[in-house]
Order: sequence, then C-alpha cells, then structure tokens
Amino acid sequence: MRPRTRRKLRKLRLPLEWLGIALGFLSISFLTRRGLLRLCDFISAVMYFFDRRGRRSAMENLTVMYGKPPRNADKIVRRSYRNMARTVGYAFWTCFRARRRAMASGEMCAAGKRFLAENSPAVTVSGHLGCWEILSQLAFLEGHEMMSVAKDIGSKGMTSLLMKARKSIGQEIVHADGAFRPLMAGIKSGKSLGLLVDQPVDPRDGGIWVRFFGRPVPVSAAPAFFAAKGKAPIVTAWSRPLRDGRWRCEVIATYPGEAARDIWGMTQRCIRDLEGVIRRHPSCWVLNYRYFRKERKFGPEDRKQLEEREAAMARKESK
Repeated sequence: MRPRTRRKLRKLRLPLEWLGIALGFLSISFLTRRGLLRLCDFISAVMYFFDRRGRRSAMENLTVMYGKPPRNADKIVRRSYRNMARTVGYAFWTCFRARRRAMASGEMCAAGKRFLAENSPAVTVSGHLGCWEILSQLAFLEGHEMMSVAKDIGSKGMTSLLMKARKSIGQEIVHADGAFRPLMAGIKSGKSLGLLVDQPVDPRDGGIWVRFFGRPVPVSAAPAFFAAKGKAPIVTAWSRPLRDGRWRCEVIATYPGEAARDIWGMTQRCIRDLEGVIRRHPSCWVLNYRYFRKERKFGPEDRKQLEEREAAMARKESK
C-alpha cells in the first residue's frame, strides 16, 4: 500500500476511531467495579487468543526469568493479560468520580502511609506490575502533589483519553517527550514524582545499562537523577492484586536522598527491587512486552563500563 493511500485511509478511519473510543469510554464509566472487572476479563481473553506475537514474547520473558518456561506458563501468561486489561480498564473507569473510585479500589499499606507522611517530596518508583495506574493516585490521596510521565499509547485519540483519565484525580501528567524540565521544576517546588522504570530507554535518549534478570537493559535513570537534584528519598513499591479485585500498595524498599548521588547504583537497586517481586509474582507483570529488544545495541564499551560498575557496587555492598 502506498504512503499516500495509507494516509487517506487513516484520515477516513479517524472519525470511526473517535466514535469507538467515545462509546467504549461511556460504557466503561457507568459500570460498577464488579462489572468493570468482568468486562476486562473478557477483553483479556480475546487479546490472549489473537495476540500471537505477545504470547511468544511472554514465553521468551519467562525463559529469561527462569531459564525455561515454568510448567504453568500458559496460566501465568493468561493472568498477565488479565492484569493488564484490568489496569488499563481501571484507568478509564476513574475518569468519573476518580477520588471515590480510587479509594474503593485500592489501599495503602502502613509502611507506605508512614513513608509518605514523613517524606515530602518523594520519588516513587515502580514498574508495569500490578495496577501501576493506582499507585500515584493512592499517594495523591495521602496528601502528596504528584507528577507522572505518560507515553503515547496506540492512536492519538486513545492517548488523549488516557491522559485525561490519569489527570482526573488531580495529579499532574507530563508527556514523555520534553518531560525533563517540568519534572525538575516539580521536584524543586515540592511535588512528588511517580515514575516507572522497567521498560527500555534508548541510550541516545538517556538510558543507562543495568542488569535485569541477568541481561543488559538500558533503562531510565530519571528516579535517581531527580531524587539527587531534589534531595528527595526514593521508595520502590507496587500494587498487589487482592482476591476481591482491589489492589494494595506495598513498599519494597526505601532509600535516603543521599543514596541517589550514585545514579547508576540507585537505578540498579530499583531494578533489582522490582525484579524480586516479578520473580515471585510473574502474572502481575506485563509479560507480552519486549523488554530485552535493545540488547543488540550493547557494545564492548558498554559491557566494560557495566562490569566495572558492578564490581564497584559489589565491593561497596561487601563492606
């Protein structure tokens, strides 16, 4: 298909796309929480059935994690699709009555409440694990002004609607492109940051190489960088799914702001924190994402630098 023809079809498709998004949004917003979960579970089953590439990526990720796919790999992958669908559905569902719905759908653990009460601003770090959408909302409900970063997802219409959903409770959302200055201004003015760090960031865009399940992956150093500049402590956390379909924010580890001066070391620790939870709860992670696709860019100089940093970190931790 020629580029010009493709552009014309895209323009013709745009009104239908917006109509579909609007109808979907309205239907989700009026559902009960139980109805939302049922709808998301149905959507996840359809996604699992048709997404061959995603299922293949999920099996590859499980192989990286465990050396080979576990016996119940198919069950783990199905639950991973369900968790992802519930998280995205929840984000759209909270466009209306965001505060009330967030309070009904999640809870903050005692350690998290204590950390947030004692530290403001703070840098909260997580991954695409559990319901990542509710983490910053719960921190906001604990009294923190929150700023988060969002990337484009799918079409422009989908991205626009999701941005609106994420802002509905009152937190500030900045686009990934050009996020540096707003985040820097935010942390210096006393706002807390909510950042996800488990997806690869090209080294040309500021990614630094760390070990993730033993494999080299370039990830964002933003949490450590902004914590160091804002002299703010860091907390790694995740939202554990509960049996009743709600989520509970749990603290994995906390670090003082001074620890973030070692940008690489702090970034590696955050990744290691998340790795430990993912190993124990693989079905809560977005498994159908290609986390290790940047590995081919890992050159000899990158390897040498990473090994030197790992050796220095090992010596420091052994003291």
